[in-house]
Order: sequence, then C-alpha cells, then structure tokens
Amino acid sequence: MNKKLEEKLKRFSELQELVVDPKIISNPQEYKKYAKEMSSLQKIVSKYNEYKKIVDEMTSLEAVIGDTAQEKEFLELAKDELGSHKITTDKLQKELEELLLEKDENEDKDIIMEIRQGTGGVEAALFAHDLFRMYSRYAARKGWKVETMSASVTEKGGFKEVIFSVSGDGVYGNFKYESGTHRVQRVPATETSGRIHTSAATVAVLPEAEDVDMEVKPQDLRIDVFRAGGRGGQHVNVTDSAVRITHMPTGLVVSCQDERSQHKNKAKAMRVLRARLFDKLTQDQNKKRSRDRKLQVGSGDRSEKIRTYNFPDRRVTDHRIGFTKHNLEDVLNGALDEFIAALREAGRKERMK
Repeated sequence: MNKKLEEKLKRFSELQELVVDPKIISNPQEYKKYAKEMSSLQKIVSKYNEYKKIVDEMTSLEAVIGDTAQEKEFLELAKDELGSHKITTDKLQKELEELLLEKDENEDKDIIMEIRQGTGGVEAALFAHDLFRMYSRYAARKGWKVETMSASVTEKGGFKEVIFSVSGDGVYGNFKYESGTHRVQRVPATETSGRIHTSAATVAVLPEAEDVDMEVKPQDLRIDVFRAGGRGGQHVNVTDSAVRITHMPTGLVVSCQDERSQHKNKAKAMRVLRARLFDKLTQDQNKKRSRDRKLQVGSGDRSEKIRTYNFPDRRVTDHRIGFTKHNLEDVLNGALDEFIAALREAGRKERMK
C-alpha cells in the first residue's frame, strides 16, 4: 500500500508544478485536465501526509522509550502517547486503504444513460418509461441536471429507447451499478383477465468523455443529415435537421433528431458517440470489466436480470446482492439511496478481497 501511496504523492508533486507552468496555463484543456487530476488526489495525499507525520513521531517516541537513562515519569508519558498514535495510525491506514480501493477514475464524471425496451412488447416500453422517470426523479433529489438526448416514443407513451445525460457531482459513482437488465412483474392496463406479466428493459450507464479523455478524428466520421420523423409537430419533415453520425473505424452509429436545429442534434449525437467510444476503449483496456458489462447489460431477455420490480408484493429485489425492500412506489419515485448504498458497499468489499 505504501508504494501506491508514494506514487500518488510523487504524481501530486508533479501536478503542482504542471499547473503553474505558463505553457500549461495557456492551454485551457491541458490545464483543466491536470487541475482536475490534482483535485482528485488532494484528499488521499493530505491523509497520507498526516499518516507519515505521525509515523515519524512514533519513531521518535520509540527511540525515547528505548533510552533507559530517561526518567520513569517521562517514559510513561512517551508510552501513553505512542499507544495513542498507534490507534490513530490504524484508523488512518484503514481510511487510506478505502481511498485507494474506492476511487474510480470515472467516479466524478457526468454520464450518458441508455434505456431500451426489452422482452415484453408494449408493457416493456412502458416500463422503460417508468425507469426513465425513476432515474430523473432520483437525479432531481440529488440536485443533478437531466437532459434528454434522443427518444423513440411508442403510441402508448412508452420508450423503445431513450438516451439522456445526467450531470452533477459524483454522478457516475452513484449510477454505475445500474447497468443491466431490469425486470417488472405486474398486471398491464390492457390485461382484462388480471394475469401478471413479466417484462424487461435494459439500462446502460456510460461515463461521459471529455475532449481530454480521447480524440475523435473528423476524418473517421461520416455525418448524414435527414428529415426527422415521428412526433414533433409542424416542424417535423420540413427541414433536414436530424443527424446520423457513423464512426467508421468501429462501426458505431448514433442518430439524433429531437432538436429542431441540425447543429444541436449534431452536438448531442457527438456527446453520445464520444461516451460510447470512451466506454469501448475502457472495456478494451480492462477485459474483466468487459465481461462484467456483457453480463450486466445483456440482450433484454428476462433470464439476464439484475433487479426485479414486483408490483403485487410491492417488492424490489436486487439479485446481485440479495437486497430486497418493500417500498416499490417510493423506489419508482426516485428513492434509490438504499439500493445504491448497498451496491457501493458490496463493491467495496469485493475489491477489498
């Protein structure tokens, strides 16, 4: 652990020099990148310096205690202080371990969320809408901003697909465990016999990439414009405002047509594309994470579930950690704190192993 902490201390010193370098200051993107990294290291570096200071004091106290020429009363005081320092260093060591384990480089990033209709037809699309509302209300409770990027709405008011961004402090750190297949069990409004149906929707959470995270080359993009279709009032199908961007090296395609302005649609599509590319890059760099994400997101099939929302029993169960609450209405209204806290703690324990 000390080796990792020394590396972070060294990096913090390097960053302190970089942020006062005139060349860096003159480049806003570079300056922002280094200032953000320095800020993320501030807490652990301060804690480590405190730990090192007390360890040095303990070394001095041990030298005093080892000096038999010292007065007995003075030696007793030194022993008491040493005992107190040991308690403090044990506490600081645990805090440092947790800081090293819990800090995800994407923890404080904004996110792009994608919710898609899975198994279950009309009812699955309605459930996708319920999930969008749940996350929007949770974000509102946290004081975060939600912006719809793209939406494909069904005739009944559900979503075939909805893509939206969430921005604020610590957004990805709270939402990252929501990726996966969510299942609902309830009697649909269209069901006359009262039978309970099971439907599913998939959720993907992507950390939003900044310009400093990766470069998207203009020559790698094919940008097509076309007339928007579906709902949208008198301006739909009047101008070529919809935008489709294809990233040719990877084959990733993003379309956006919700805005009346071609420029705004292009900007939104680029944000989604950048997030998907950043997620793909991260997966390629970490094979384990890639396997986990594949298992979580799945295809929308009912068998690949991470959480079930059971209406008859007012029950919500997260199957990854066996966590159940009987407050379905509250959860769907954005009361996700208990689930997210339990998932974060389970993730911390897993990394501690």
